[in-house]
Amino acid sequence: MANNRFDDMFAEADEAFDSKYQNELDELTGLLEEELRLLTPNSTNEGVYSALIVLVSQASKENLAQAQLIDRIKELGETAIELAMKVPSFAKLI
Repeated sequence: MANNRFDDMFAEADEAFDSKYQNELDELTGLLEEELRLLTPNSTNEGVYSALIVLVSQASKENLAQAQLIDRIKELGETAIELAMKVPSFAKLI
């Protein structure tokens, strides 16, 4: 079966959907170990970091609006906010 223009459009839409918040997720997971130790000195804060990664990943899958994502980050608490501030696109929204 030959591709038609709708197949191409759906493929482009899927690619765009899959990449929402991908840069932010890459930046969070790319934080240097030293930065993480300073921001998450105990195991409770390490859990917040993990929860933040899951939250951003889930927000990408759900196509969550930026404002909703920022609200959910704030709900995670001060450590999550400090971690999110390391991502420039989040820092200008928080």
